[in-house]
Amino acid sequence: MSQTSGRKKQLMRAGIFLLLVALLISSCQRPETTDPASLAVQPQSSPNTTQPVDALNPDWCLPPTRQPGAPLTEPTPNSPRNLPPLRTESENYTVQQGDSLAVIANLHGIPLSSLITENSLINPDVLEIGQILTIPAPQPSQPGLAFKIIPDSELINGPASACFDTTAFIQQNNGYLGQYAEEVDGRMMTGAGIVNRIAAEYSVNPRLLLALLEYQTNWLTSANPDPQSLSYPLLFIDPWREGLYRQLAWAANQLNLGYYLWQINGFSAWITTDSVVIPIDNTINPGTAGVQHLFSFLLDENDWRFAVGKNGFCQTYQNFFGFPFDLAIEPLVPKQLAQPELQLPFEKGDIWSFTGGPHGGWGEGSAWAALDFAPPGDAEGCVQSNAWVVALADGQVVYAADGIVIQNLDTDDSYQTGWSLFYGHIENRGRVAQGTYVKAGGRIGHPSCEGGISSGTHVHIARRYNGEWIAADGSHPFIMDGWVSRGTGVVYNGILQKDDQIVEAWDERKPENQIHR
Repeated sequence: MSQTSGRKKQLMRAGIFLLLVALLISSCQRPETTDPASLAVQPQSSPNTTQPVDALNPDWCLPPTRQPGAPLTEPTPNSPRNLPPLRTESENYTVQQGDSLAVIANLHGIPLSSLITENSLINPDVLEIGQILTIPAPQPSQPGLAFKIIPDSELINGPASACFDTTAFIQQNNGYLGQYAEEVDGRMMTGAGIVNRIAAEYSVNPRLLLALLEYQTNWLTSANPDPQSLSYPLLFIDPWREGLYRQLAWAANQLNLGYYLWQINGFSAWITTDSVVIPIDNTINPGTAGVQHLFSFLLDENDWRFAVGKNGFCQTYQNFFGFPFDLAIEPLVPKQLAQPELQLPFEKGDIWSFTGGPHGGWGEGSAWAALDFAPPGDAEGCVQSNAWVVALADGQVVYAADGIVIQNLDTDDSYQTGWSLFYGHIENRGRVAQGTYVKAGGRIGHPSCEGGISSGTHVHIARRYNGEWIAADGSHPFIMDGWVSRGTGVVYNGILQKDDQIVEAWDERKPENQIHR
């Protein structure tokens, strides 16, 4: 989640961090015949398309159709990726400020236990800055599976999930989730409300989140799930992540990490809970990589291999929603996509500070899609500001809650289709109401620390297309009033450039980061 930040921030460590129902008889392939009425509900789906999607298509809300006698097929493997090779020799590492053994192990793609053993650490909780550690070479097991679990559009909260009714689906399955409620940020939320909030914040498909809950702990279909799951619904045992909201927020972040880092060849192996290093098959798709990555934190090697295979998680997904690749929308983001004209998010005459270059859209896993700006004034920390965040473009506000405003830029009322803009840390006081159509420069609300994690009052802005986070410094750079975002390869670092003018991101107010319209 966003924070005020700047050029002296460390590399995004998490950016390098290299579920069980009854076994069904059939494998997760396209069945010869399927009666849509036999599914648990009639989920919305979408036909395969190679055309850009810029408005909600009613056909996506129809149940999937299949031709009787259709042959058993598996999705075509993706083109092989050039993944970073696994190290074959040990190396040394000097402990730096802010390091922990877990961070160091993940940074180097090895199990934590290997790092502790190799360095004979009696107390692994004690490290000294400047301490030299030996980083052993990873000892890989057999390669991971090439089986493609879901298409990319089933990981992303995009067009194919735009008319999915989370509440109705949960209630029709009569499980524990339908009766669940939890206090989140000072207010009670239902299970469906939590799933929808996570889906909106992280832009992860709510169907995927529900299928994960069912695979891990049967929360959708069992009225009395495993008692341990009442605190840890995904069985990720961490006292900092108790309850449905925190479990799903963690899972959505991991799914995003796997998805977006796979797109830039950021992984070479998964490490399962029993410390086994599994080299990744380089022909899987980003959606599958996201699921494989998540399960590596939840399962040992044997259970992981089952979960990501034909008879594992994919069967749970298919039992609820049909053959996942029947729901595919490809491509989600066309290569020749053009960003609409955008302006800076503040009013004319106000001088703001550019405090954060490219970083996670929501959570560190969601690409480096976001930029941060702090309002005028000398006050530091989480203070109230009367400055206004304004709209980057014309569009309808389709979501406004919990510090977040999402503005849809196309002609439908769905933020899952076409271009949408994400404004984070918007104070409840004076915040624009959902359903309002706002012109470019119209007021969205005041910057704050509300929503997510923040060390100081600011606004966090990001772009999504068909639900996918668009990197601020990638092939579709973030451009506002002619200012072009450029990153440095270090999270939160970056510049905005307009002709020969340059504004540099800093985590404080300096002449170098002042910007105005």
